[in-house]
Amino acid sequence: MLSLRPTRRLCNFSSAASAAAITTESIAATPKSKPLPSPALDKLKSERNPDNLFHLFNANATNPILVENRFAFDDTVSRLAGARRFDYIERLLDQQLHLPQGRREGFVIRIIKLYGKAGMIQHAIDTFYRMHLFGCRRSVKSFNAALLVLSATKNYDYFVDFLANAPQSFHIQLDIYSVNIAIKAFCDMGKLQQAYLFMLQLENQGLNPDAVTYTTLLSAFYRNKRWEIGTGLWNRMVLKGLMPTLATFNVRVQFLVCMRRAWDANATMALMRRVGIPPDEATYNMVIKGFCRAGFIDMAKKVYEAFLGERHKPNSKIYQTLIHYLCKHGDFNQAYTMCKDSMQKNWFPNVDTICMLLKSLKGTGQINRAKTILVLVRRRKPPFSSDHLSAMESILKS
Repeated sequence: MLSLRPTRRLCNFSSAASAAAITTESIAATPKSKPLPSPALDKLKSERNPDNLFHLFNANATNPILVENRFAFDDTVSRLAGARRFDYIERLLDQQLHLPQGRREGFVIRIIKLYGKAGMIQHAIDTFYRMHLFGCRRSVKSFNAALLVLSATKNYDYFVDFLANAPQSFHIQLDIYSVNIAIKAFCDMGKLQQAYLFMLQLENQGLNPDAVTYTTLLSAFYRNKRWEIGTGLWNRMVLKGLMPTLATFNVRVQFLVCMRRAWDANATMALMRRVGIPPDEATYNMVIKGFCRAGFIDMAKKVYEAFLGERHKPNSKIYQTLIHYLCKHGDFNQAYTMCKDSMQKNWFPNVDTICMLLKSLKGTGQINRAKTILVLVRRRKPPFSSDHLSAMESILKS
């Protein structure tokens, strides 16, 4: 069982209180700026100087048009972060927290996420701990926002400490979103066993995992080549009566293709239809690739025909896969047709595949078709590099 023992305190109330004490002083010390004439947002969008941007934003801190506009916050913070003016970001966002909007949990969540986007992780977590100073009520929603920001650090000790202690400190009951954030974070950190045990721990406490939980775990265990555990998770999910989603099925299909079990992948796609979950382009592409890699090119063609029959439109990945393997299996006519169609949509196979097709067309006496491919190659936007273009042209010259 995963033990969520505290390791280091990420932040504490005394540091949070002292941080809060400086905010009004820093705001007061900010030079007075002339409020923007309408429209304020246009002025912010066009300003590129970080100093001017800060003063423009600061002057309109109480402007409801600015306060309620998510893009204005995101764009301003992003540009200040790009200029590495984290001091300005702190002053602007802290000022907002001490205004009436700072009493709304939804607004504070936005501030937490903005600190996270700017890479100011400690400020984001401090904001969560200081919410009571702004007269704002905490709930699992603000906890989840802080947990998500902290997960980006991939610092296992800090993450586990916050996950273990913050809910207890503020009497917050975790929800399924908390569980899924935590499990994804554990998986991203390579802590697969902890992720699985955490799911069991919460399940024993009455918080049942959902399809997202299982999809995250399945993907992680399959990606790390721990296939037997992944298969066990799949069976466990089914036995629990949880309906897999499209994403879950696609994770399963990808695993089967990687294991060169193309027929099982195709059977899984058939199962998707039976349970009312239509396969998407990614599903078809994986199954087609699976049959191609296994040497069943005729079956890959049939799956492709079914794909077209369901009124899907081919994408660049499907074109690349089929053109490559059609050439390898000597079906140059269909490879040429598909390559021409793909190039006319400005989707080009990789250079090796194009070269293989050109050599095959030349070798079978289809020079005019090879020239047609070269004409399309020269029209590519952006163009191929001069080296790649020379390599393809040299095939017909030799």
